[in-house]
Amino acid sequence: MRFRNARGRGRPWVFGLLLLPIFVSTAGAQGPAPETAPPLFPGGGLISYNSIFNTRAPVAIPSGNIPLTARSTFSHEGDFNFTWGVRRDFDLTVLVPVMTNHFKIPKANGNPVSGGTGLGDAMVLVKYRFYRRDSKRGTTQASVTFGPKVPTGRTDLAAMSGIRLPASLQPGSGSTDFFVALNWTYTGLFNLRRLVADEDFHSLLRTQGTQKTRLGSDLESRFWLSYRPYESKNGDREWFIGPVATWLHSQDDRIAAVTQRGSGGDVLLAGITTYVGVSPGMHVWLGMDWDVAHSAGATFMPVRRHISFGITRQFRIHLK
Repeated sequence: MRFRNARGRGRPWVFGLLLLPIFVSTAGAQGPAPETAPPLFPGGGLISYNSIFNTRAPVAIPSGNIPLTARSTFSHEGDFNFTWGVRRDFDLTVLVPVMTNHFKIPKANGNPVSGGTGLGDAMVLVKYRFYRRDSKRGTTQASVTFGPKVPTGRTDLAAMSGIRLPASLQPGSGSTDFFVALNWTYTGLFNLRRLVADEDFHSLLRTQGTQKTRLGSDLESRFWLSYRPYESKNGDREWFIGPVATWLHSQDDRIAAVTQRGSGGDVLLAGITTYVGVSPGMHVWLGMDWDVAHSAGATFMPVRRHISFGITRQFRIHLK
């Protein structure tokens, strides 16, 4: 079965690329779309799985107790995503994550790792493309995405001692938060049809959740410059690859209405991302980023290494 994409060209699998990036609150991941601004085509459906690994620098803990603002020294997030192209310029996404958090205490005796696995907070997001301009060079598009993150995640993980872990180490937050994003895609950069500039700027605005904790709100700016070195004549297979630069900003946490100074900070990551269409309607992707520079807050734990990979399948939804 062949579909026509938003640009009107016959590429049966490329609709799977037209989806907002999947993100995590403190280290984003370029998700199923190399072009983040376009919505899914009308009447289309997309399912994807994204596996995200984050490694953070440990912090010195003289007392041996886990700080109330600690982040996972190693975490894995498995995102299950469903997107429906409701109509032209609009799509609807439901994302359900499964979180695994581990916190390692440096130079600790015995078993130094605390953490566990549980369901994370789900999100329901609406994307609206408010600008599109076609030219001989290519297409320029811009969109806004917004929606709630609801407290469906687990909040009862305990340490080896039996004491409940801090809110920052729980799979769920216990809070109802709001996600908003602006996306911009510019194809044909420098009049090269296969060169694409893509910017994703988003924020997760948090409220108070479990253990009277309001985790710091996050801002992320992610710029990807991709080139398509291969494209089959019938459009069934394509390959995208290019460098990525990401800026992350996290505000300080608040616990019982008290601001935890130095728990937030800034990180600059640089890396590379690639997408491959393996068959009509299906593609896989891999992204890797490393810490280039970060701020030095008292308890701030910057992301040092970030890896994500996933698979996407697109299809048509038949509704009466």
